Amino acid sequence: MSAAAAMRVPRAPRSGARSMLGLGIGALAALALLWFVFSLYSAGQPMVAIGVLIFGAAAISIYATAASVAWKYLFPGIAGMLLFVAFPLVYTVQIGFTNYSSSNLLGFERARAYLLEQTAIDEERTLPFTLHAQGNGVRLQLRSPDSAGGGRLLSPPLALPVGGAPLVVEPASPDAVAAVGPQLSLREVIRWRDSLAALQLKLPDGSVVGYAGLREFAPIQPLWQALPDGALKQSASGATYKPNRETGFFENAAGERIQPGFTVGIGFANYARMLLDADFRGPFISIFIWTVLFAGLTVLFSTALGMSLAVLLEWQALKYRTLYRTLLFLPYAVPGFISILVWKGLFNQNFGEINGILDALFGIRPAWFADPLLAKAMILIVNTWLGYPYIMILCSGLIKSIPADLYEASAIAGAKPLTNFFKITAPLIAKPLTPLLISAFAFNFNNFVLIALLTDGRPDFLNTKLPAGTTDILVSYTYRIAFTDSGQNFGLAAAISTLIFMMVAVMALVQLRITRH
Repeated sequence: MSAAAAMRVPRAPRSGARSMLGLGIGALAALALLWFVFSLYSAGQPMVAIGVLIFGAAAISIYATAASVAWKYLFPGIAGMLLFVAFPLVYTVQIGFTNYSSSNLLGFERARAYLLEQTAIDEERTLPFTLHAQGNGVRLQLRSPDSAGGGRLLSPPLALPVGGAPLVVEPASPDAVAAVGPQLSLREVIRWRDSLAALQLKLPDGSVVGYAGLREFAPIQPLWQALPDGALKQSASGATYKPNRETGFFENAAGERIQPGFTVGIGFANYARMLLDADFRGPFISIFIWTVLFAGLTVLFSTALGMSLAVLLEWQALKYRTLYRTLLFLPYAVPGFISILVWKGLFNQNFGEINGILDALFGIRPAWFADPLLAKAMILIVNTWLGYPYIMILCSGLIKSIPADLYEASAIAGAKPLTNFFKITAPLIAKPLTPLLISAFAFNFNNFVLIALLTDGRPDFLNTKLPAGTTDILVSYTYRIAFTDSGQNFGLAAAISTLIFMMVAVMALVQLRITRH
């Protein structure tokens, strides 16, 4: 036997043991996955269970088998992208085709179950009660308001806290009632209030009474009764409310609705509302146009200012260029939200320094936050101040990459500085700068922080169905629709978010195409 063969002999058992260990770990992981998937399915989350099953099975098959080594490294990144990028996007698009809102949060079954759980207390048939100590527990004594001792009912000893299962209360003789322990004080009754609220007492006549306050129990009446076709019958009036699968509400014959509603698919209704609803279309189109103008003008002004400063700072005869460059870079170094709040104070109509200077020089105090045009001008000023350092840094780097021979030849030809800029500098930095300007446009298209901190979208449009601000951009308008003062219409907000995503995706494709060439 050769030395190489002797070295291979003892490795076979270790390889077999390692394989068996891997199979054992894989089997345990598969069992744990199946248990977790079954738990999710039992909890009423079938789609989540299917997703977990697919991801878990893929992970086990990749890491517990002799799959390609490359997949062992690629799988975490792909799984993370699908989970944190693709899934939220698909979920948002799906919500855009529903009526999901604050009044339609629940599914049909959950909304129906919620209504069936609603009960009312009959205030006219209340039974006063007292709570008495009895050994290690308590006994609850009910007393009819128009009876003497014979009208008293005594519960069995209770070990509080108790559950919500009904307890049978039998009539007790006066002698047995007299043997009840000392009555608990009101403070002790308050201590057991949550347990008493979960307690239901079944009386000898078959009626059920529940906790109605610190001093009394009363009969509990369900407000709704279930009908076989999924409809609900109101106990008090007898009116029938049927589920309307188009509006997502239980409605009676007269069209009256009850809350809460339930989530249903409404197709392209949210998208059609953007174009066909006149009351919504007007503010929406105005906000869309302002969003494009805001992003475009911000890029234009920031580029003009940043590029001019970059060219000026490259002037060799300028003294203290390093100091100037450092000072001009400060707006980019300071956290944006701090700068925005400082500018908000500077533009204050009554106490701001800007109005103080304008009042001293020209005797005017512009209403920056009340006038829509001035508010938009203020936003552009602040955003230009925040954005020019980024463009200045980019242009400075691009200018340094231009060969100095070109400027020397231009100087020999007697060209002026403006000629150098328009004939040499601008053409050579325009192409590499264009994709970055598209990125800046896309960023400002969704610049929620600036709008939210500076104006919060105000001043508002008048006479609109949904609150909308003249300085709102699409992303801040979507936020108001989804989370603040517009009824939390998540479906409409998701539709607008999908539209924003499509626009930004088009910008990204344009940027990639420009970068490729």
